[in-house]
Amino acid sequence: MIHLSAFADEISPDLDEQIAVLERENIHFLDLRGVWNTNVLDLSDAQVRQVKQTLDTQGIGVAAIGSPIGKVPVNSPFDEHLRRFERAIELARIFETPFIRVFSFYPPYPPASATDGADPARWRNEALRRLIEMTERARAAGVILLHENEKDIYGDTIARCLDLLQNVDGLQAVFDPANFIQCGQTPYPDAYEQLQPWLRYVHVKDARADSSVVAAGEGVSRWPELLTRLRQDGYGGFFSLEPHLASAGKYQGFSGPDLFHTASQALQRLLDEMGWQWE
Repeated sequence: MIHLSAFADEISPDLDEQIAVLERENIHFLDLRGVWNTNVLDLSDAQVRQVKQTLDTQGIGVAAIGSPIGKVPVNSPFDEHLRRFERAIELARIFETPFIRVFSFYPPYPPASATDGADPARWRNEALRRLIEMTERARAAGVILLHENEKDIYGDTIARCLDLLQNVDGLQAVFDPANFIQCGQTPYPDAYEQLQPWLRYVHVKDARADSSVVAAGEGVSRWPELLTRLRQDGYGGFFSLEPHLASAGKYQGFSGPDLFHTASQALQRLLDEMGWQWE
């Protein structure tokens, strides 16, 4: 059985409004990225307790910690980043989710030369070293790291995603079709065929050929074919709505309640048309 989730801070910064819209959409999970205009890793202990109590009371589960880990230059202080990573692990335990979403680092900043950012091979080894360290810590804590194919990080193309997954033991993949399109890659069948052995999570958004973000099925991601293939291959994980229909920033996107409804119903129609039941 598949499950629907959502980056609920795309609905509103207010937790109560997030929950109200999720309930109207019959979605019972969220990816915890932000509440009250505060990133999940920056919530105070008191705020974390409040979020946990509210979600438990309303019957909303946390599918994943939508962390920004790895969205920093690859030469930024790693010890400091590891402290934030340990907070992500702590939050995964508190919210009873096995998943933390991570990224694979931006080019060095400031660049040592004009080619530093243009040639990811120059910073591959350091990105791998950091991901290996974090994945080992996650494994010890019983947590799974999900790498998202985000534009401009090391693992943005199919080949570099594959490089990471083959060389970081235990790292798993978030499959984001729209992000691949924005990197000039073909999500289905090309990316899917290469990354399917590691695919543990799916982000739901679509993009046109010009990279503009649209609801699932309205772009060139081939969502109907992708869903059919996922079902044939026995996928039983989360489909997490991350629509970015109003705005898309470096650390989060926004849709608002109405556009989120548009994105949610687009996905649910696709699932209904193929008779794929979800909860």
